[in-house]
Parts: sequence; C-alpha cells; structure tokens
Amino acid sequence: MEFRRIERFPPYVFSIVNDLKMQARRAGEDIIDLGMGNPDIPTPEPVVQKLKEAVENGRNHRYSASRGIPKLRQAICDHYQRSWNIDLDPDTEAVAVIGAKEGLSHLAWVLCEPGDSVLVPEPTYPIHTYAMILSGATVTSVPLLFGSDFFSDLVDAYERSEPRPRAVLCSFPHNPTTAVVGLDFFEQLVDFAKARDMMIVHDLAYADLVFGEERAPSLLQVPGARDVGIEFFSMSKSYSMPGWRLAFAVGNSEMIGALTKLKSYLDYGVFQPIQIAGIIALNECTEVPKQIREIYLGRRDVLCDGLDRVGWEMQRPPATMFAWAPIPDAFAHMGSLEFAKHVLTQGKVAVSPGIGFGPNGDGFVRFALVENEHRIRQAIRGLRKVLAEGPPA
Repeated sequence: MEFRRIERFPPYVFSIVNDLKMQARRAGEDIIDLGMGNPDIPTPEPVVQKLKEAVENGRNHRYSASRGIPKLRQAICDHYQRSWNIDLDPDTEAVAVIGAKEGLSHLAWVLCEPGDSVLVPEPTYPIHTYAMILSGATVTSVPLLFGSDFFSDLVDAYERSEPRPRAVLCSFPHNPTTAVVGLDFFEQLVDFAKARDMMIVHDLAYADLVFGEERAPSLLQVPGARDVGIEFFSMSKSYSMPGWRLAFAVGNSEMIGALTKLKSYLDYGVFQPIQIAGIIALNECTEVPKQIREIYLGRRDVLCDGLDRVGWEMQRPPATMFAWAPIPDAFAHMGSLEFAKHVLTQGKVAVSPGIGFGPNGDGFVRFALVENEHRIRQAIRGLRKVLAEGPPA
C-alpha cells in the first residue's frame, strides 16, 4: 500500500534506542532512562483533586468547547498578565489546544500549503519541522549551533530561500540545545518579520525552566508582536502535566481565529474535567513552577558535576530539563545513534541520539533530567565505565 504525507518522514531513530531499552528491561536489566523528555514529577495535588471532583459531575462528561471553556481561556490570559504584563483578550487572542504538538500541527495547516516555505531551527524538536512538512511546506533549516549568531543565520537562510518564507518557527528556551535568548532577539525578529510580511510562531514550552531567572521572555512582550506572531504555552513542563495534554496558543487574533476555526471541524476540545483542573493550576499553583525548576536545577548539577568528574566535557545548560552533550572525541566517529546504542548496552543508560533532532545534532546526545538525583549518580557510574573501556573495536 502507498500512504500520503508520511513518506516524507525519515526513520524514527528514537524508536531504535527505545526498542533496545525495552529488550534490555525484559531481560531483567536495570536501564536508567535519560532519553525521552517525559517528566516524572507528579502533577500538583490541588490539580489532581480538582480533576477528581470535576469527573464526579456528570455534566462534565459531555462534549466540551473546542477552543477551551471561557474560564480556562481567562486563566491563561491572567497568567500572561501576571507573568509578563501582557494583556490578552480571552475571546479573540487565546485558544486551548490538546497539547502543543496538536496545536502546532494544526496551525501549520492554516499557515502553509504546498509551495510555501518556512524557516525552522536545526537541530530542533521534531514536530517543529514535521508539522510544517505535513502541511506541504518546504522547510529551510537555520543552524542553531554553540557560539553561532542565530539571528544572522536566520537572515541568511531567508535570503537564500526560494520562494521567500512566509513564516518562521522558533522555540526558546530551546529543545534540545538548551539555548536561551533575550528580549532583544525577539525585538529583532519582530522587526524582521514585519518588514517582510512574515508570520512568527514561538513555542514557549520551557518558559519557567530557566536557571537563575524567574522565567524566559515572551515573544508577546515586544510591542507589535501580536501584529505578526503567535505563541504556544504548555502545562506539561511548568506544572508537570505532560499526560494531561493541555496547552494554549495566544497572540495574533487572525491566526488564533484561523486555528480555532480549523479545530472546530476536527475536535471537541480537551476533556472538560482536565480543563477545569487546568484553571486551578494556573490560578492557584503559582509557586509550583519555581519548585519544579529547583528540582531540575539540582538534577542538572548532579549530572554535569558527574560528567565533569568522568572526563565528559559539556556546557552546563542554562535552561530546560535537558543537557545537550557533545559526543566525547574518542567516540565521535560512531555518530550519535551508534553511540547512544553503545551507551545503552555497555553503560545501561538510555540517551537520545542527536541525529533525531536533525543532521546538525549528530555530534551530540541529549540527556533528559527525568530520573531522581540518586539514579543520575548511578547513571554516571555507567557512563564512567563506557568512557574507561573506550569505543568498540
């Protein structure tokens, strides 16, 4: 059989490591999983309790509102006002989505069609690239490398693109590289987009996971950003609600309206008790993101200190729940997939191969800080063994 659209997808390299991990665990081996970015911190108890209460009410079992119930949209707008001093209209500038992946994918459908071009960083979280590919657009990659000037590289990528890109998608703090930007970057980006009649899509998934800062800047803090841009905010990381599948798009009213219209044909929204619980998270759990950030900070330091002791050099990540580590020189010839497989089989530690985030990632692996500090120390012992034994013959 022939299938449409997915033929443009490469093999999903993460599944190769995941399959090896599952085989090892079935054989009774203890594998420390620092691969998938699947938060292990429990959802705040008030949120869980509100879900239970809402589930008991049969009125919440019916179809919900595709764009999110009014009080939830008001809650996300209140959150933006408290966090970034941004005033949003909950009726025209905010829509709830079934996780940021769903929202980004369906937004791509209304922004792009075959023949359009989009700028996307590379390496990057796969949905940033493949949402655009599924829409039929051509993706022009913008290298996001240590020490590079990403904005200059973005301008160069725009100039060499044909046709000229009609949108740019970015995400800071960034997965997997952990790169951060200041508000000045977004000021440049907004000016650039306005001058060229481009749209901006910003994924702010790690808004609250910046070490040493209260939170990351929002694109929408820039005057005029709402003329050209939209931003996604997810409950998954800030409130440790990954499996709940609740996120938001906020910003440009025309882009929000287009996404809302498409979603009205495709879904009935998130299960209403989850939306009600999300209101509690946003309105009453204001200290939770700080507590979660401190947990990830502790894990980051344990990992980085341990890697330093065993001779694996890397830059300490300034943000996110990840560490982006260059493959040690002695193993560099293996490439990230073979190296990740080797680390799993010899060190009993699962990591994500950088090639899964794009060709520029092949010299790296990504650690996800999703095990406690004790388990991370155990992982360091496995990694010490790998480095001491050297590459396979």
